Amino acid sequence: MSAKSATLDAPAASSSGSAAEPKPHGFLLPIVGGAAFAHLLNDLIQAMLPSIYPLLKSNFSLSFGQIGIIALVYQVTASLLQPWIGMYTDKHPKPYLLPSGMVMTLIGIGLIAAANSFPMLLIASAVIGVGSATFHPEASRIARLASGGRFGTAQSTFQVGGNTGSAIGPLLTAAVVIPLGQGGVAWFTLVALVAILVLYRLTIWVQDHGQAKARSLARTHGAGLSRAQVIQAVIVICILMFAKFVYIASFTNYFTFYLIERFNLSVQNSQMFLFMFLAAVAAGTFAGGPVGDCIGRKAVIWISFLGVAPFALALPYANLFWTAVLAIAVGLVMSSAFAALVVYAQEAVPGRVGLVSGLMFGLMFGIGGIGAAGLGELADMKGIVWVYGVTSFLPMLGLATAFLPRTHHKA
Repeated sequence: MSAKSATLDAPAASSSGSAAEPKPHGFLLPIVGGAAFAHLLNDLIQAMLPSIYPLLKSNFSLSFGQIGIIALVYQVTASLLQPWIGMYTDKHPKPYLLPSGMVMTLIGIGLIAAANSFPMLLIASAVIGVGSATFHPEASRIARLASGGRFGTAQSTFQVGGNTGSAIGPLLTAAVVIPLGQGGVAWFTLVALVAILVLYRLTIWVQDHGQAKARSLARTHGAGLSRAQVIQAVIVICILMFAKFVYIASFTNYFTFYLIERFNLSVQNSQMFLFMFLAAVAAGTFAGGPVGDCIGRKAVIWISFLGVAPFALALPYANLFWTAVLAIAVGLVMSSAFAALVVYAQEAVPGRVGLVSGLMFGLMFGIGGIGAAGLGELADMKGIVWVYGVTSFLPMLGLATAFLPRTHHKA
């Protein structure tokens, strides 16, 4: 850390009363790991919602379009709030937003368990979306603060926690909710309570150490891009995020329906295939960050999109065994891009970690929600098998990576 930043860090003294500049530190595994574990718990709860779509569809006689609307309400609520929360907390840190947001998620779980109508399901989805919106920008900021300069590794560790939770969510749903019915969702309140405790402990660390580190970090890391290059980078990132998360949405929201219709699987067996895909996503996400620290963010993005294209194009024509193999390959390769995209954006706009993280996670949820709604409408009109044939071409949009300006080559 630069000694020049000591005076700037003084106003952000921790609650312990120290105004001194924070000492340089390495990769703080307990803090990054705590943020990743909280992400696991948060996304485990978030994954529960799409996992019970078949149950809700049956209980409430919903169409695919209505399932898409539930996904849209949840994900758009989360996406619209996240950038505003990140932008506000860049200037006015509010560490207690983390446990407070998880309390909103806890309330949403209760509403889902007790819902007796489609409008109530929409309200519950929106409340869970609010909880997600407060979590991601602030928790991502904590992971970066504790990275010791290994930003890609910290971001991928944080993100793999979320993806692991997303993979476990369908398994818990199959084990708990499917046998017990809609009321079984209430068991997920225990997960939310554990998450509140973990986030409270991280909040204490931020108050004691993290805010001064944030000010120093903002002054010492940047990419030096011009305004025109930043605009160009944002446009390309939006294209890449669209391709990635609409395609991912086809799996997270409709893969079980695809397997049931095409291969006549049961709901519980289809959840196992979804788990394999989401576990592969978690593994690929973890690999993307450290590799990006070594070879550069842009190289990882190239590999992620163009490397997955052959698997995506082959998947709609495969039998059940090869569908599983190809889905795992898609999850492994394509998921490696997100950590690289987040860190690339943070480097392109230094000093605005909350805003950038909120925008990136907001884009992820917003694009995923709009994609889920659109894919649901297409499935109602053309069939879910037809949808998978069309979405297999989305990874080819990764050619837009050629227009990303260069930031850092390596960590």
